[in-house]
Amino acid sequence: MDTLTNFRRTHYCGAPRITDAGSVISVCGWVQRRRDLGGLLFVDLRDRTGILQLAFGDETERGLFERAQTLRSEYVIAATGVLRERSSKNADIPTGDVELAVTELRILAQSETPPFEITDNSDVGEQLRLKYRYLDLRRPSLTRNIILRHKIAALTRDYFYGEGFIEIETPMLIKSTPEGARDYLVPSRVHRGNFYALPQSPQLYKQLSMVAGFDRYIQLARCFRDEDLRADRQPEFTQIDLEMSFVTQEDVIAVVEGYITRVFREILDIDIGTIPRMTYRDAMERYGSDKPDMRYGLEIVDVTDILPDTRAIKSPKIPRKTLDKLSDYSKGVGGRGVVQYTAYFVTDEQRAALSERVGGVSDDETVLLLRDTLLQIGQLRVELAKTLGVIPTGVYKPLWILEFPYFELDEETGEWNAMHHPFTAPLDECLQYLETDKGKVRAQAYDLVLNGIELSSGSIRVTDPALQSRLFTLLGISEEDAQRKFGFLLDAFRYGAPPHGGMALGLDRLVMQLIGAESLRDVVAYPKLANATEPMVGSPDTVDAKQLAELGITAINS
Repeated sequence: MDTLTNFRRTHYCGAPRITDAGSVISVCGWVQRRRDLGGLLFVDLRDRTGILQLAFGDETERGLFERAQTLRSEYVIAATGVLRERSSKNADIPTGDVELAVTELRILAQSETPPFEITDNSDVGEQLRLKYRYLDLRRPSLTRNIILRHKIAALTRDYFYGEGFIEIETPMLIKSTPEGARDYLVPSRVHRGNFYALPQSPQLYKQLSMVAGFDRYIQLARCFRDEDLRADRQPEFTQIDLEMSFVTQEDVIAVVEGYITRVFREILDIDIGTIPRMTYRDAMERYGSDKPDMRYGLEIVDVTDILPDTRAIKSPKIPRKTLDKLSDYSKGVGGRGVVQYTAYFVTDEQRAALSERVGGVSDDETVLLLRDTLLQIGQLRVELAKTLGVIPTGVYKPLWILEFPYFELDEETGEWNAMHHPFTAPLDECLQYLETDKGKVRAQAYDLVLNGIELSSGSIRVTDPALQSRLFTLLGISEEDAQRKFGFLLDAFRYGAPPHGGMALGLDRLVMQLIGAESLRDVVAYPKLANATEPMVGSPDTVDAKQLAELGITAINS
């Protein structure tokens, strides 16, 4: 194999243009493909920026031509030559007007035949792609995704630094505290029987940073949650974590909205304008979701005064067979099914009232009647939109959701739990209901949603020890439990805690939404499968008995 001694790369493969023709340049990369036309030989050379055609022909020295004939897919090479205009141009790539007439070729590494073709249109299963993720990442689409993620991360830091935020790293090995999902635990060798937890979020540390006086904190924080996975969830993820002192809810929203506006402007060249707002209650009643997709209508209309326990959705005309499928879907999520307002049990008077309530019904429209919970109807609304094909692509509709309930009732236990976390502050006007009517208490909590996905969640925090103690009591957290779980934070609040609040935006979810990806695995370099395994390195895996003995742990194989 050759080396790079006395060789210097001058250009990335995707950089040369027709204005560079006539110059001598040097490039490095991987062989995408080789085309041998007898007296002419072409090699598509690929790096992370794109593809450049290398040309070998009549003017090429014989030994160099023969060496080029040995090149195979995914060989790593370096080449020097004269950039010239192509006789047969390729409008599909940015470098399609030029090619490199090679005068020097170095083969830096050979490659076995890859397990799949390194192209965007290769038909291969995800399991195999993830087993050879380092090859999968060479595909142009994935390369672009990872580079875009990098650009957004850089933009994020630039924006928040410009707003006076200080980046502070918080620990990875922390104390296990209740945060909703299961913790990943790390046993301590020194303190046998004790465990660290990997952070589900830096929530408590960022609040302590406010007590410490840093005023504005930002971190691209790695977070870990041991929970069931889906397309928009990974066991480890990155969130844009921020906290601000001496602020109200409006201050936090303004800073985050400024950030999101800049992301859309610089990444997609889109002006999203002022982001609209909606209360949690309105979102649930109109869309059956606290993260409604605003790209299409199909709003839920309350018609309980016309038909008891009934809500309606006006939609384009639906064929009978499709209506049956939607009804089956409704039952599959625990609902009662779907009927049309033309059903036999609807009187002419009720039908007229329904038509007026939904703004009129044309011959090309119908009204679906539903007797389910708002959450079930919200799920059906999404399925209806997919079935009708009315969800537009390339459209972005961000929305603020405000005034979340502070408490939510556990139907099984009858207990009231905090919808967000126990350090969220209630709205001032709701303090009077804390002991008398928990269902009326709304929180100073706010979410940013985009096209049906929650991007960000945040709140103003409780810093009054008396109010915090009151909330703990209402949530069934004893003083002893509170001290054991959160004592370090409660102690800190005794030494002058400024009013503060913050948010956490999912970086991976944001990138996923911007590029229209189906899964977080398309924007994370080394993701896990749905069963939380990583085929490439074979994790999780067993460890030897000596390692377990050092930790005082005995493994039980199921």
